[in-house]
Amino acid sequence: MSLRLATFNVENLMSRFDFSGYRNQLNEDRTLALFDIQSEAEYRILEQARTIAQSDDTRQLTALAIAATRADIICMQEVDNIEALKAFEYGYLFKMVGQGYRQKYTTAGNDTRGIDVAVMMRNETAQGQPIEFVRMTSHAYVTFEEFGLFTPELATFGYLANERIFRRDCLEIDLRVGGAPLTLYLVHFKSMGPPRNGLDGRKASMPLRIAEAQAVRRIIEERFGKDDAADKRWAICGDLNDYRQRVKIEGDTIDGYRFEVVDETRSSVDELTAGGFCENVVERRPEMERWSFYHTRGPEERHLCQLDYILLSKALAAKNATAVPDIIRNGQPWRTIFPPGQEVERFPRIGWDRPKASDHCPVAISLDMA
Repeated sequence: MSLRLATFNVENLMSRFDFSGYRNQLNEDRTLALFDIQSEAEYRILEQARTIAQSDDTRQLTALAIAATRADIICMQEVDNIEALKAFEYGYLFKMVGQGYRQKYTTAGNDTRGIDVAVMMRNETAQGQPIEFVRMTSHAYVTFEEFGLFTPELATFGYLANERIFRRDCLEIDLRVGGAPLTLYLVHFKSMGPPRNGLDGRKASMPLRIAEAQAVRRIIEERFGKDDAADKRWAICGDLNDYRQRVKIEGDTIDGYRFEVVDETRSSVDELTAGGFCENVVERRPEMERWSFYHTRGPEERHLCQLDYILLSKALAAKNATAVPDIIRNGQPWRTIFPPGQEVERFPRIGWDRPKASDHCPVAISLDMA
């Protein structure tokens, strides 16, 4: 009995317009910045027109990337609400994958923009095994204090003990696949923001991601028992906004690119995998082929890294010891620099920077659930 599981940050699957760019230049779209806009009313009209014009191409590409995963269950990040998800599935995915993903679940988490984690599931696997929803549990409200995770390091960055840990949620989804139990933990950790306290964005946001990872592990251990949790069937799926390795890129198109694998000394991912609690199955791929995201701030700062994860419990990983995940990169914009031998045929109408399916690549794996 096989299950195809995937995760994908679809990036701002919104059902509403964001007008915050009128007052905050950091949120203003670069095309609107070219024009002299005289009033907020004019800005709103132009923003609506711009968003509508760009969204159709983007969502066609997003749907193509999802279809390419061939997933029975896909965990998603940056979904606005259930209405947006339904409209996207019916308007785009249904035309590509037939029966489509009839089961859809999300909840309101803590993201100030309103985007959160979600899951879409077929009614049955490709092999005809039923996928049954059992229950959904949100952990958006747990605090540092409640879990005993408040640290002096967090305090130095202005966090308070009574604040919620998760920037979005840790959404617990209990299922039965062909009668076999499976629990999914949908997450989207704190992003790497701007520099703070003399540290770069990754280091400055690291304490919060570590707390989020520790909280996810505690939720799982409390659910299944600390000594037994690793031996149960569960998976953590989502955008952890962190990596243990990156592929540093130097050079240019004239003289050629150079790629170097760099190991990180600290990562929130380690909090979850420590002691063999779970396995990052993407690390079954060669080092140069683990990336799901291209990061650049110009020629001086470019790298490929893994931000998107399927972490299998120790038991589920052992059951699927030879399974190697796929990373679908056909939706990447042309500006993404691919290492030699990894080039793919992009989806139709992919642009230099946009339209694109997402800056993230879907990650998918076939699991034996017998």
